Amino acid sequence: MTAETTRPILAGKKALVVGIANDSSIAYGCAKAFKELGADLAVTYLNEKARPYVEPLATELGADIFMPLDVSQPGQLETVFEQITKQWNHLDILVHSIAFAPKEDLQGGLLNCSAEGFAKAMDISCHSFVRMAKLSAPLMKEGGAMFAMSYHGANEVAPNYNVMGPVKAALEASCRYLAYELGPQGIRVHPISPGPLKTRAASGLKDFDLLLNEAAQRAPLGELVDIMDVGYTCAFLATPYAKRLTGGTMYVDGGVNIMA
Repeated sequence: MTAETTRPILAGKKALVVGIANDSSIAYGCAKAFKELGADLAVTYLNEKARPYVEPLATELGADIFMPLDVSQPGQLETVFEQITKQWNHLDILVHSIAFAPKEDLQGGLLNCSAEGFAKAMDISCHSFVRMAKLSAPLMKEGGAMFAMSYHGANEVAPNYNVMGPVKAALEASCRYLAYELGPQGIRVHPISPGPLKTRAASGLKDFDLLLNEAAQRAPLGELVDIMDVGYTCAFLATPYAKRLTGGTMYVDGGVNIMA
């Protein structure tokens, strides 16, 4: 798909994309797809260590706003939205593509997950989306679309997904309740469940390569998805073509989720 063959249906729309770490990030695929359809972008990076990897991508995408955002640091999220309000005074699209659990809690199985590790995983991977939604909603004056990234391990047991399974299940439930609460304002909320992808975040999962191989073998379409498959799905859901869709988990996995 090229700019010449697509209609800029998102022209003038304002999109905040949170979670780009490098050019393999799902969030980067979303940002590219939104840009291709004409949207203006706000992009965040985690910290100064991450900035050299994200800044060239933000420049390539022509991002209007480029700011640090660590949702575990008090005040940073509010600062981002203050800038969006000052510069745009409007928002149409929100992408939340961040997740974290301490390595020892992620790799040690759910029974061995500490209370502190569980709470941190839930705050960064789930509740931060609720906080973003609360700040975004007043700016979505003509409706909008919010996206949060999940995984099939939220609904069925995925070996080695451990604490992230319950956390992503909470994220999907949060999306459903937010879809209900925000629907009267014309704001749609979409939990997106991609198939396994080679992202930096996924590298922390034990035996992830085995998960990739299994997914490729089980997928009815016979191959893995990539970040642009996810990005184009989110771009479609952000358009008026999807104005009656909200709340349901959207699988972008080549059909793996339908297999027993």
